[in-house]
Amino acid sequence: MNRLLSVVVVFGLAVAGVAHAEEAGGLSWTAPSDWPTAGERPMRVVTYRIPAAKGDTEGGELAVFYFGAGKGGGVDANVKRWVKQFQKPDGSSVEKDAKTKQEKIAGFPVTVVDVKGTYNGGGPMMGPASPKPGFRLIGAIVEGPEGAVFFKLTGPEKTVAGVEKTFRKMLEGMKKK
Repeated sequence: MNRLLSVVVVFGLAVAGVAHAEEAGGLSWTAPSDWPTAGERPMRVVTYRIPAAKGDTEGGELAVFYFGAGKGGGVDANVKRWVKQFQKPDGSSVEKDAKTKQEKIAGFPVTVVDVKGTYNGGGPMMGPASPKPGFRLIGAIVEGPEGAVFFKLTGPEKTVAGVEKTFRKMLEGMKKK
């Protein structure tokens, strides 16, 4: 019995640092082990909590959405919606400052958007209760085998910058399910 208990304890310790494997839209990916998942949220496949960078008072989040093949709106409409969730400190549009590009990541067509400013969120279930200045969003819309999968990384600029390469590496590791 002690031997079995030892195996269970050792196994439990080994699993504690394992990354999260997830899937949606015919894609699978592995999130870093230091990005714990948050509880269930409406419309989301998964939400990862991003630890705050040193000096930031709050962390960020990576929300992953999948609505089904041909659902969730077109790529351009979603990019525009994400950009409109931000504004400059003076209240003007950040549209001209937002960076958008199409590329292939892990063999899949991906549209990447990068925008910063005051984050106003995406509605009652999708954003902050009050405007958040100094925030950044890096979004990736991946055209998967079964439809678009939306990866939306938001948080304080320093926190998002600190995980930008890790986020990219996660996307580069995507596979067809």
